[in-house]
Amino acid sequence: MKKLISILLGASVLTLGACSKQEAPSTETKTDTTKEQTVVMASTGSDADIWRYIATLPETKQAGIKLEVKNFTDYVAMNTAVANKEVDINAFQSYAYLVAFNANNKDKIAAVSTTYLEPMGIYSSKIKKVEEFTNGSTIAIPNDGANESRALLLLQSAGLVKLKADFDNVKGTPADIIENAKKIIIKPIQMATAVRAKDEVDAIVLGNTLAMEGGLNVLKDSIYYEPTDQSTKMNVNVLAVAESRKDDPLLKKVGELYHVAAVGKYVQEHFGGTKVDVNKPVSYLTESK
Repeated sequence: MKKLISILLGASVLTLGACSKQEAPSTETKTDTTKEQTVVMASTGSDADIWRYIATLPETKQAGIKLEVKNFTDYVAMNTAVANKEVDINAFQSYAYLVAFNANNKDKIAAVSTTYLEPMGIYSSKIKKVEEFTNGSTIAIPNDGANESRALLLLQSAGLVKLKADFDNVKGTPADIIENAKKIIIKPIQMATAVRAKDEVDAIVLGNTLAMEGGLNVLKDSIYYEPTDQSTKMNVNVLAVAESRKDDPLLKKVGELYHVAAVGKYVQEHFGGTKVDVNKPVSYLTESK
């Protein structure tokens, strides 16, 4: 009898052990599929608003991402934070601005996704048409890197100045103007307080984020704005990461989230069509055509 009891007890232990081994993989699998990875993003203004909305979407949770958006007020600081890996990714800049940053900094960053193009515009409280500028009018433009070059290209597109043939659309400056029939005074200024300076000059060139923060819609309130075509490709906004992380699949997933249908609807409702979705591979930005 004792031998029989020992045999039965041994069989029970083996059975319990087998059950435990079968249940363990199921528990582990459940943990893996529900785990979210935190991605810290630096952003500002309307871009930050959009990404805070994206953070709440079911698509973001399904992608296994917990997105934390930190607000910055300084553009260079956002790129430095990414380059130093203090944050994972940032959302605020055009590709041209990114190129200009890399040209002036040892620690490089890279685009991981395209997001949108929003036209830069010329705004004025004094005139309603480009043709109304008089001799000696003053136009304020951004004084930071690629935005300065972009503003000068916009003034050329508007017929106000002519730039040299080999104008650098990343490093160009007012010194590259070769024709200025109306002797327009170009005044580079810091953009942090640009909207408040609008009434102090004859006109000001603003990027759309700053314009919207000042209650301006580029499609309705500017006297002239950039055409959306191949010539403005460098002005497409991107998500940027440290160069060593440009192939990180998690960060690429963040870029994909910008292009889901819910985001397009949100952008249309909140920004009046001034952010044109650009869902292209990063290679599009460097292609010759």
